[in-house]
Amino acid sequence: MSIRHTTKGRTVLTAVAITTGLVLTVAGCGGGDGDKDKDASSSSSSPAKGGEGDDDKQESGAPPAQQVLAEVKSNGITLTVTSADRDEGGFLTVQGKVTNATSGIWLASEWKSDETELKKNGGSLAGASIVDQTGKKKYFVLRDTEGRCLCTKFEGGVDQGQTTDWFAQFPAPPDGTGKVQFQVPTMPPASIDLSEGE
Repeated sequence: MSIRHTTKGRTVLTAVAITTGLVLTVAGCGGGDGDKDKDASSSSSSPAKGGEGDDDKQESGAPPAQQVLAEVKSNGITLTVTSADRDEGGFLTVQGKVTNATSGIWLASEWKSDETELKKNGGSLAGASIVDQTGKKKYFVLRDTEGRCLCTKFEGGVDQGQTTDWFAQFPAPPDGTGKVQFQVPTMPPASIDLSEGE
């Protein structure tokens, strides 16, 4: 009889322990869900705050307007120079934009070079040059060993009303030269200030 009571007592204790464990587990899960709800509500409001911060960053982080060193116009084409930087290798890189305000596609054929070696560049800035008036020297666009200019080639032309970026690279004038004339065939010369590249 005492063995039966002991076995019965153990069974009751085991059942109580299991029930207590289940109750604690359910309570623990219930508390966790409450925390999740709190996390969900705080995380759902966080993106809104983050979004506002992003808007502020977008407004203040808008790219500044590009500096214009010179702008010349001819025959419906506007040539803008935005930078003229020397680099440590002894080169001068001139960059800018060209806008086509003509009534059709502009092919830049009038800007090609008359030099035999550069003629195969077609519509490009191969005909551009810079003039150091102080040193009385003219510099032509650089080219590689195969006669390709180190400049923009307007392949396919520039569509009516479109603007595209361009660049042309030249030998750099002496360090004492701070201003040059940038010349492109059919366009008026543009006086540009030189700056040191980064």
